[in-house]
Amino acid sequence: MKYKVAVVGAGAVGEEMVKVLNSENFPFSEIKILARSSRVQNIDGKDYNVYATTPEAFDDVDLALFCGTEGAKGASQLYGWEAVKRGAFVVDNGQDFRMDPRVPLVVPEVNGEEIKNSQGFIANPNCSTIQMVHALAPLNAISTIKRIVVSTYQSVSGTGSDAIKELEEQVVKYVNGEEIEPRNYPYQILFNVIPQIASLKDEFEGYYGEEIKMIKETRKIFGNPNIRVSATCVRVPVFRAHSESINVEFENEISVSQAREAISKWPGLELQDDPANNIYPMPLFARGKNPTYVGRVRKDTGNPNTLDLWCVADNIRKGAALNAVQIAFKAIEFGVLKAKN
Repeated sequence: MKYKVAVVGAGAVGEEMVKVLNSENFPFSEIKILARSSRVQNIDGKDYNVYATTPEAFDDVDLALFCGTEGAKGASQLYGWEAVKRGAFVVDNGQDFRMDPRVPLVVPEVNGEEIKNSQGFIANPNCSTIQMVHALAPLNAISTIKRIVVSTYQSVSGTGSDAIKELEEQVVKYVNGEEIEPRNYPYQILFNVIPQIASLKDEFEGYYGEEIKMIKETRKIFGNPNIRVSATCVRVPVFRAHSESINVEFENEISVSQAREAISKWPGLELQDDPANNIYPMPLFARGKNPTYVGRVRKDTGNPNTLDLWCVADNIRKGAALNAVQIAFKAIEFGVLKAKN
């Protein structure tokens, strides 16, 4: 069976989505790229025709992958349910429908069974949430999580292609002794860290939007509204891959050896935890890779039943494109994604 796929959006996530469909051997008969306007775009050495997005563009589509970056709105609001109505199975990387009760919020290695309960529309979680719940899933399977305190170190690629260019430009300007003017962020990102991602929200006083996403999405994915989550999200001058320091409290004690064994056996996770030999996950080596990497697993010395760990994943790959394509594979497996022809 072959599936006609529409990739909606041709930015950093859209380009990665096309790469992942090819590299993971997704059974497509055609990839149709849709964006605001028509053009020809080179992706991974191949020219693709990009077409303007219209409702009619989804008439012959089996799978529609909406490719918004962090905080992106628009395309799925306009065309998501319209695509479903026209017979497409939708996976949305944007934030518009993540908390919609009609829409499962899925990380396949964590709660993939939720795909069976969909109305033809699945939401991809936020990139920072994806890697955290992925890393914690094997531990939650041993003992229920009570509380999470997470600090993120998020790369500029989460903001989009222009933020990547901005960091590159700032490097050149610094070397040339030129004045640096910020464009995507309120301050220079080169040689700096900015403890703000998105805008302040009224929902939780003092919390920015990215932090609220992590709180609410984590509870929905684990199906546990009682998990207490505190998040501090920080933008760092890294091109690609997010890092996270996670402190997690459980109902019952989990030993470090138990945790390491469970992580090492969980699908999609790779344990890199030999601190005596300087082995731990880093964004420098996660770029373009599929796994979520976990290391620095240790006991919290100040709180019982609590572990500290460090995780890193490519936010554009596992945190967006790969997770969406994995959802599509699961949808085929469960018989909820079907080809029209």
